Amino acid sequence: MNSETARQTALTPANTPREAFQDLCRELETCIIGQDKLVEHLLIALLADGHLLVEGAPGLAKTTAIKELASRIEGDFHRLQFTPDLLPGDLTGTDIYRPQSGAFEFQRGPIFHNLILADEINRAPAKVQSALLEAMGEHQITVGQTTYRLPRLFLVMATQNPIEHEGTYPLPEAQLDRFLMHLRIDYPQAAAEKRILELARRRAQSEASAPAPNRPLLTQEQIFDARQQVLAMHMAAPVEEYLVQLLLASRSPAPYGDDLARWISYGASPRGTIALDRCARARAWLQGRDFVSPQDVQSVAFETLRHRILLSFEAEAEGIDSDRVIDELIQRVPVS
Repeated sequence: MNSETARQTALTPANTPREAFQDLCRELETCIIGQDKLVEHLLIALLADGHLLVEGAPGLAKTTAIKELASRIEGDFHRLQFTPDLLPGDLTGTDIYRPQSGAFEFQRGPIFHNLILADEINRAPAKVQSALLEAMGEHQITVGQTTYRLPRLFLVMATQNPIEHEGTYPLPEAQLDRFLMHLRIDYPQAAAEKRILELARRRAQSEASAPAPNRPLLTQEQIFDARQQVLAMHMAAPVEEYLVQLLLASRSPAPYGDDLARWISYGASPRGTIALDRCARARAWLQGRDFVSPQDVQSVAFETLRHRILLSFEAEAEGIDSDRVIDELIQRVPVS
């Protein structure tokens, strides 16, 4: 079988989009061990057409996760290592003068790939971060006076290291809000750590003996069909009302407690409402249900709201973080 035939075979749609996503989830969990939450939220971001910011110590499979996903879907992947000397043109591309024609020709940059890993995004200066903000928010980039559209399938997974702060540029609130979710991951448990060792040994042996076989791919058509199914998920009026009240409580917390009013400076924006809705629908869809429950809303509330709620100086002085505030909101806002 030649390479083109093999690729066509790999791109053959497998059952329904939901079954294909569930198969993809199970396969990713076999190679991304101990980080089921990362796998689930990466797929939710893909289904909700959003971008993911992942925060965690080095060596927790952040890079591996996006690479494994990219190897199993139709599209191309590029890893960008963000550094303090990075320029916007290194990301977007630039106009290059061609002496043969006497004209400038736009040379596309790595941002034009389908899946982007923005590694250590907080090491890039503000100009580079602003270029990425336009790409994430508008699915386009502007160079000079010309605007270029990005691929229809476009997902950025950015990582940042919470340990090192020297030589970093904290992401501005406007850019944080462009991320659909902000996920924090931690070290795996002991049982998962042993499975990681076994997998690492098997991979080393297989790479030494023979190349890895072609993996089946999830087609872009299946991804777009799945997104339409997610948007069509049934959400009962009481669940939608609960979702909205949860967001309103983050903006006007006084009725839910003087402590919340003292801790919160600014609540989540309407973009947060949309993100919570899309992510709750995507989670319910991945779970195999045809309706959204309050538990779906609560399950993704931390990832969709923790970077959108700004805390007061009093909260920081008391050691209160955004997760504590979101947990209090979930407990105090009644489910309709």
